[in-house]
Amino acid sequence: MAGETPTQQPAGWAPGRPGGPLAVPPGTRVAGYEIVRIVGSGGMASVYLARDGQLDRVVALKLLAGDEAASVRFVREAKAVAAVDHPHIIPVYAAGEADGTRYIAMRFVPGGTLQGVFAASGALPPRRAAGFISPVASALDAAHGAGLVHRDVKPGNILVDSRRGGPEHPYLTDFGIARAMLSAGTLTMAGQFLGTPEYAAPEQAQATPDQPVDGRADQYALACVAFEALTGTVPFKRDLPVAVLFAHVSAPAPRATSVRAGLPPAVDDVLLRAMAKDPADRYPPCADFADALREALGLDSYDPSRALPTPTMPMSMLDGQVPPPALPVSVTWTAVVSADRDYYEHIQAVNEQESDDIRFPADFTERRIPLAGDELLIGRSSKSMGITPQIDLIGPPRDPGVHRMHAKLVPAPDGGWTVVDLGMVNGITVNGRDVPKGASVPLRPGDSIHLGAWTRITITRG
Repeated sequence: MAGETPTQQPAGWAPGRPGGPLAVPPGTRVAGYEIVRIVGSGGMASVYLARDGQLDRVVALKLLAGDEAASVRFVREAKAVAAVDHPHIIPVYAAGEADGTRYIAMRFVPGGTLQGVFAASGALPPRRAAGFISPVASALDAAHGAGLVHRDVKPGNILVDSRRGGPEHPYLTDFGIARAMLSAGTLTMAGQFLGTPEYAAPEQAQATPDQPVDGRADQYALACVAFEALTGTVPFKRDLPVAVLFAHVSAPAPRATSVRAGLPPAVDDVLLRAMAKDPADRYPPCADFADALREALGLDSYDPSRALPTPTMPMSMLDGQVPPPALPVSVTWTAVVSADRDYYEHIQAVNEQESDDIRFPADFTERRIPLAGDELLIGRSSKSMGITPQIDLIGPPRDPGVHRMHAKLVPAPDGGWTVVDLGMVNGITVNGRDVPKGASVPLRPGDSIHLGAWTRITITRG
């Protein structure tokens, strides 16, 4: 309790000593926390169940056990987690240094990790698997919104609160190697890979200081976790870690249906997109991936405000529940053409004449264009050239940055739509990310395409 004399630290115990995990006996006090028992340890830190003497509550106390480089990562972890307030990220109560020992006090979660769930249960029922993936996707989007990349998303870093009387509650933890969104890559100066090979995105395995990874690497890792949740095995199983990394970089991702018969084929499409080698081919936020996976499994959207029409699926995939009768659903895709002032204000004119030409159309009237037919050309009409785009952006007013034949929308076999860049100088972006010249990007409801100086086309479905 508070006010008692701290327990004498045992002989041979060196706080923060490099070379292995700490071994702190029960009863030892660190920064006002009384050690109860060890919970786990790794190369950088050990985690203990401890009691907060001031508030009389149990906490998870993480104590540093590494060198100066580890100390920097340790401080980064405390700041990173404290910067993100989310119900599925372990909250930090306190952090600091006491008697030469760095510590982080966090919420103690009774139960185990998702890795333990996999070890005990193997492949999970789809509903239970999605119950882990969706909350973690939401937590990752919150971290990415704060400018952080986790870089080590794996089942062992997902704690599962399984107390009786409530559903399983996953927590994303261990931000020890999290980095700012635009910071350097994943290799130390000595060439040591930071992360876990079984869940490492191709760009993470190859990252260099001038090519940092972003949140899409976390999405790739989460897709690997989802693959394991649904099939009972990781996507790439190899004898050596370096062979695993090489497979992530160069080998085609396997289909989940080839490992677990009975999964809906749509699951393959979702996982293969989230595990695309090129980050630009993945879903924009992690929540889009998680919701697409739920849709493929015949489950409701995790966030009702993002709900999409749900397809029917075999009864065996609904954890024994009989699916409701299928109802005819009429789905209409619409391209909403609008003027984006925020985007316009970030455009830099290349010369004075172009600056004079660009005028933001404050009185622009939003247009809604139903998507139908084989494909729709986006551009500016020209009688002399015989060009008549279905989505004509010539105006008035017109966006001078839009080319005559700038891009096109093409229907996809699954009933969706894809945008194709036609190789013009100004190009296009989807959700703020550049689309390579001539490349195509599958679209989901809510996706935004930017062209020229201010034109935004938002894709909706209803």
